[in-house]
Parts: sequence; structure tokens; C-alpha cells
Amino acid sequence: METGGTTPNVSAPATPGTPGAPLFNSAARVDSLSYDRKSMPRCNKCIPLDSWASPQCFSDHMPKLPDVSLTRKLGAEFVGTFILIFFATAAPIVNQKYNGAETLIGNAGCAGLAVMIVILSTGHISGAHLNPSLTLAFAAFRHFPWAHVPAYIIAQVSASICASFALKGVFHPFLSGGVTVPSVTTVQAFFIEFIITFNLLFVVTAVATDSRAVGELAGIAVGAAVMLNILVAGPSTGGSMNPVRTLGPAVAAGNYRQIWIYLVAPTLGALLGAAIYTTVKLTDVNGETPRQVRSFRR
Repeated sequence: METGGTTPNVSAPATPGTPGAPLFNSAARVDSLSYDRKSMPRCNKCIPLDSWASPQCFSDHMPKLPDVSLTRKLGAEFVGTFILIFFATAAPIVNQKYNGAETLIGNAGCAGLAVMIVILSTGHISGAHLNPSLTLAFAAFRHFPWAHVPAYIIAQVSASICASFALKGVFHPFLSGGVTVPSVTTVQAFFIEFIITFNLLFVVTAVATDSRAVGELAGIAVGAAVMLNILVAGPSTGGSMNPVRTLGPAVAAGNYRQIWIYLVAPTLGALLGAAIYTTVKLTDVNGETPRQVRSFRR
């Protein structure tokens, strides 16, 4: 039976991509990319906030590190160096007094642990240099201001002398066990101190100046480097790596034998170690490495 009208030809909508069909459906699509994105300036270093926020970077919301006065830095540097020299020097003194009770491993462990705890406790205040050679190397490669170098070195030297005289009062007459003197030839002692300080500053420069290194473990890495160096060099030179590690005990004990080795070799080794890591360090796409404030660089 005819209804008098023609029934419209109803068919399924053409599939996009078939002949005669539109490339995309005209109906509005709702998906994760359908909302309007605003153009936002990017700094290429930070992740932009959502489009409803004003153009800015997450770094703008990062907590600002407080400015630390030079007086506070010098106070922390003095205390940190005092702790390091006292315990790193006390271990060989105890070893001498009690007939080898500490052993070489004990001497190395005391120095490494002292470095680690001082970095973790004062690094955020003064940078925990504890070593004039490190201070000079960081200043030479623009990781530390030259204007603060004299004050830091004075704090380190005075702390070393104070710690050494404290040891003299506690362990008299066994202070000589804590004085670093070479048991090998002058040339051998020089190169041993040079190489172990090179190793130390290579590690320090990595964890303190490179954003790709695990800076949170700086104390552990540097303490381990100190321990390793003393295990190797302890029987030969005492494993100083630090001019004030030798200078303070030498003043307190009145023993200045071959002291120039411990002043010159660590400084040269530190400069080379920092230079080598600075040379091989990876850089970002802009040719610069993002610089974060960490230990050693306050």
C-alpha cells in the first residue's frame, strides 16, 4: 500500500575518508586536546602552568634560599673545619697511643665520616669548603667569589690551629702521630698528594657544580673519596689533601718537615681536578649548564 509520499533514503553517515565524505566529521569532538590552548612564552627550562594561569614558570614558586651573611658563613666554616681537623687528626693519634687500635681503615673512616657529617650539617650555610685548596680552585673557576677567599682561608687556618692545640691538650704527648710527614721520597710524596687531591676535587666539582650529578649525596660521595684516598696514600704521606690538615698539627707539634709538599701539591691537584671536570662536564642545549646552589658554592 502506497502512503502517497516517498520515503527518504536514510543511510548510515559516510565514514570519514570514503569517497565523497568529508575528511573529518563536522560534529564537535571532545577529547583531551579539544580545549583552547593559549599561547604562552616559555623559558625552555621550566614547565608552564595550565592555560588558565598567568604565564610564568614553576621556578617562580620555588622557595628562595635565604641570604646568609658572611659572618655566619665564616662561623660555620670555622666550626666545620675544627670538627674535621680534630677527628681526622685524632684517629692516627689514638692509633699511635693504643698500639694500632684504629688501623689504616679506622683512620680513613674517621676522616671520611668527619667530612660527610660536616658537609651535610653546614654545607647549606657556608658551602663546607674546609680546605683552602678547594676554596682557591672554586674561585679560579668562578664557582665562588674571590672577595670571600681570604676570609675563608683565615677561618680554615685558625680552626685547624685551634683544633690541633685542643688535641695537644687532650692527647699529650702523642700529638706527633697526627702530623702528616712523608715516608717516601720528596718526589713520590709530591705526586701522591697531587693525585689524591686531583681525585677529591674531581668528585667535589661534579657533585657541587653539575645539576646532572646527584647533589643530595654530596656528603657521601666526598666522604667516600676522602676515605679511598687515605686508604691508598695514608702509609706514604698521611693522605692530607688539605693544607690545613697538615699546617695545624705541624704548628702545634713544632714539626715542619717537608711541609711545603702539603701546601703546594694539594693546591695544584685541586686546580687540575676542578679544571678537568669543568672541561668534560655536559652542557644543555643552550651551551650552559643550569647552576644550582649546593654545598661548596655558597
